[in-house]
Amino acid sequence: MQSGEPRPRGPDIPVEQFLVNLPLFSDLSPDEIKRIAGGTRRIYATKGDMLFTRGDRCEGFHVILYGQVKLFVTSPQGSEKVIELMGPGVSFGEAILFMDSPYVISAQALKDSLLLHVSKSMVFAEIERDPRFARRLLAGMSRKLHQLVRDVEAYSLRSGLERVIGYLLRDDALSDGSARSTSVTLPANKMIVASRLNLTPEYFSRILHELADAGLIVMEGRSVSVPDIERLRTYTG
Repeated sequence: MQSGEPRPRGPDIPVEQFLVNLPLFSDLSPDEIKRIAGGTRRIYATKGDMLFTRGDRCEGFHVILYGQVKLFVTSPQGSEKVIELMGPGVSFGEAILFMDSPYVISAQALKDSLLLHVSKSMVFAEIERDPRFARRLLAGMSRKLHQLVRDVEAYSLRSGLERVIGYLLRDDALSDGSARSTSVTLPANKMIVASRLNLTPEYFSRILHELADAGLIVMEGRSVSVPDIERLRTYTG
């Protein structure tokens, strides 16, 4: 499914009600929300639907209301590299709007999802009306750039073991050191998460087994319990 083919399902909730609950639009006036809603449409995607593919023309950006989407690239040999896994409240595709270029990545729904598609023409018109809107878009793109830099650092300078431990302890809530244990859920199957970490599925599974054998994690399906965060954080293999 391409982004121009929404599937009408579920309650017909006005787009304005979705927009006002998103951080990007939360402090806009009712008139501003109404204008943006005029250039926004709902997209219902079932698991496996393609939202766009590399080379497609970009006509706006997307915001996920529920579900999950992966951004990925495919090599000429057919292998897939996952760039990002995204869930509710996350937007994507803003940067390419300003380049007048086709998409360089592809996007696919990993779960049944509901998204909003905000048109390129509406974005440009709103930037002309209110520079604050441009600042919000820039802030979001800056956060993603910082994450990309952290990813490149991890792939280049950290071992596979360090990448997996960092991923399991990535929750900002753990950064203040107050939590002693935690439980996380892998957002997708091991093959997709391994690709996100730039690891082979076999190596990713081997690291998880090593951590489990060392008593540092307890695996149950996609649920990973960490009984002692500090022990896992300082583990070197």
